[in-house]
Amino acid sequence: MLDAAVRIFGQRGYMAASMDEIAELAGVSKPLVYLYLNSKEDLFTACIRREARALTEAVRAGVRPGLPADGQLWSGLRAFFSHTARHPDAWAVLRLQARTHGERFAAEAAAMRAEIVAFVTQLIAAAARDAHRDPDLPEREVAGLAEALVGAAESLADWAGATEGVSAKQAAATLMNFAWAGLGGLMADRPWSPPEEAEAVAQAAG
Repeated sequence: MLDAAVRIFGQRGYMAASMDEIAELAGVSKPLVYLYLNSKEDLFTACIRREARALTEAVRAGVRPGLPADGQLWSGLRAFFSHTARHPDAWAVLRLQARTHGERFAAEAAAMRAEIVAFVTQLIAAAARDAHRDPDLPEREVAGLAEALVGAAESLADWAGATEGVSAKQAAATLMNFAWAGLGGLMADRPWSPPEEAEAVAQAAG
């Protein structure tokens, strides 16, 4: 039943989807759908929760803790893009439908995103510690990097889903090429500085 609901919601959108369509695709009666889930709203919420859990579990399972920092990030991104590519209707529910049809649904999607951001924050913080950076990256900077990385991954998943021929591996490699040069510099204690700050440092050194 939830499989059918995710497919209808993902392809037609929450407003256009009907319980009749969902029941027909699931091969059950409409009253049976209402027996298990009291309303269209409850059914949609159940879909969001299931797909959010599936995505977060896929990302967590994809990360291999024994790898270096770049390997962990790479494996996590591969898992993320592989999952969203294999489940485009679920990604549409989480990325678009849940965020645009009311606070209740948006809150469910936001909770999923916050969990992924927290996980990525832990990865970046651990990578900084492993690189023996002294002092460690400030907590706020780590959190900002995680937000930026997750936001970029979400946008790239949208692009990959709409662009023919882009594989999950290619999408992950694109984001690694975009992000890891900067993250790698931070781990090696080579942060980028705005031009005016760099000039001030040069003047002080001279």
